[in-house]
Amino acid sequence: MTAKRGLVVLFIADVLSAVGSRITMVAIPWLVLVTTGSAARMGLVAAVELVPYIVVSIMAGPVIDRLGPRRTAILANLTSAIAVAAIAGTATIGFAVLLVLVALAGGLRGAADRSKDLLFRPMAEAAEVKLIRVTSLHETCARGATLLGAPLGGLLIYWTDASSVLWIDAVTFLVCGLLIAGFVRPPEVVSAASPDKYFRSLAVGFSYVRRDALLATMLITTFTVNIFASASTAVFIPVWVADELGSPAGLGLTLGAFAGGALLGSIAFTVWATKLPRYLTFALGAFIGGSPRLLVLGLSDNLVLVAVITFLSGIGIAAINPVFGAVLYEHVPKELQARVIGLVAATSFAGLPLGALLAGELVSGMGLFPALITSGIVCLIVSVYPLLRRGPGRILDAPTPAEAV
Repeated sequence: MTAKRGLVVLFIADVLSAVGSRITMVAIPWLVLVTTGSAARMGLVAAVELVPYIVVSIMAGPVIDRLGPRRTAILANLTSAIAVAAIAGTATIGFAVLLVLVALAGGLRGAADRSKDLLFRPMAEAAEVKLIRVTSLHETCARGATLLGAPLGGLLIYWTDASSVLWIDAVTFLVCGLLIAGFVRPPEVVSAASPDKYFRSLAVGFSYVRRDALLATMLITTFTVNIFASASTAVFIPVWVADELGSPAGLGLTLGAFAGGALLGSIAFTVWATKLPRYLTFALGAFIGGSPRLLVLGLSDNLVLVAVITFLSGIGIAAINPVFGAVLYEHVPKELQARVIGLVAATSFAGLPLGALLAGELVSGMGLFPALITSGIVCLIVSVYPLLRRGPGRILDAPTPAEAV
């Protein structure tokens, strides 16, 4: 019971910090806009928050190895609370100082998220819960936090102001750190301290991902799907709606269809995760979740058809992260997980800003419909690759010690 309670508390802490992170991503750019009146500075501060998150997710692995994931999670969340509180309390002190604090907050979030990721495996094993069930539930919670966090942030800013909302964010990170300190006690350290020097230790993680055919295939697929998912959400769908419909209602319906499909898919996968062939599910999810939503935009002006295909794509894409997460826990040696999981998470996440940038350039250079068809074909080719390359995926459905518990 204690182990299961600890796993439940870990989920609560993770969801709480995820909601706080989504609110922060709304509140900080808005704070910059209302205090400086500059859209350019607003975009800059959003990038300054994102880049350190990605970099620290990669670079923090050896540090997490030495401190341990629980201690790192506690320290990173508590210091995140301090950093966000400092942003709220010094909003008018100067833009340069604000950028430093935002970069610090973004980096700390990267360390906190990666260390919490590493706590799920030992807590799940202690609670006798299958890892694929944990990763699918984690994906469902992440989808829910995304759907809740951004609109909640907007409402809180409307009811109060951006600085007050940031104080609320600081409290969410503080509570997250305290919950982990008080209730999350894994039975073992995920990985022992590495005797290697820092950069040598980091290089070992890079080398492992590069040489492992299964991880490399899944990472390339996930990275590509994320690029085109971001391109679709940030650029392709808004431009298509503006050109074909001329109504923002179509934008809300299309984006809502994808978000709703992704949430429904995550819930369904949580229920049936243990009964599905994992590699085939991952490959089909990438195939359904990637190119169809791009091609239908390029080939049709029917909003209902676009919404239906987009909804189905959301269902498909929901299967990717849970399967990949389970693979990272079960397939990667424990002593390498801090470095490998950080690298994989950061690489996958990096596809999001790249997708928006790429889509903007393609639409400007080729026009909307050629850009959609070209992107759809490229995404289709990459997403078909895992279906053709079934060999590395055969090990996924072999019994594992974690699943035999």
